[in-house]
Amino acid sequence: MKRVLLLGDSIRMGYDEYVKEILKDEFEVVYDDFDNGRFSAYTLWQANQFFKNCGHFDVVHWNNGYWDMNIEFPMTDAFHPVDEYVRFLGRILREIRRNGAVPVFATTTPILSKEAAAEVTCEGITPFVYDNEWVKKYNAAAVAFIQSEGVMINDLYALCIKDKHYYKCPDLLHLTEEGYRRCAEKTAYAIREAAKEIK
Repeated sequence: MKRVLLLGDSIRMGYDEYVKEILKDEFEVVYDDFDNGRFSAYTLWQANQFFKNCGHFDVVHWNNGYWDMNIEFPMTDAFHPVDEYVRFLGRILREIRRNGAVPVFATTTPILSKEAAAEVTCEGITPFVYDNEWVKKYNAAAVAFIQSEGVMINDLYALCIKDKHYYKCPDLLHLTEEGYRRCAEKTAYAIREAAKEIK
């Protein structure tokens, strides 16, 4: 049975079990149950741990974005400015290819309003605020790079933006169960298509 690795942030953690269920008779689907890939540098580290400890995968599907573009107080710039973001995507891609897997990159899902996410830090004073203009900027840079590398794109942004509320749950950042299920369906389809490239 072919092996698939799912990497990425908490959006990935929302749909990974559904992907595993959809593909249970076709692929062994592997992911971290307890930790998300956070920003792209962390995903690079996480990918390396899986490759070191679990060996070869046939397909690796991953996303990053929200953590990279976040301006977390008291910082005044994104954790990874867009050029650094793309550079780390390139490093992740190189490691996926060194593992011998077919890569699939998923775009960052849209932000409904600038109030997202409606949660506060442990100090209780600083909200995390996202802007969909950030998402569009980071997605555009990522897509340009990923396409130049001939890698398949799973456009979860395009999927979610079709819904009136972008499938957002009350925290305005993560998705509803319906949103995660739809992302899982699209991701499973992308994995099946990517697997066709395996010789």
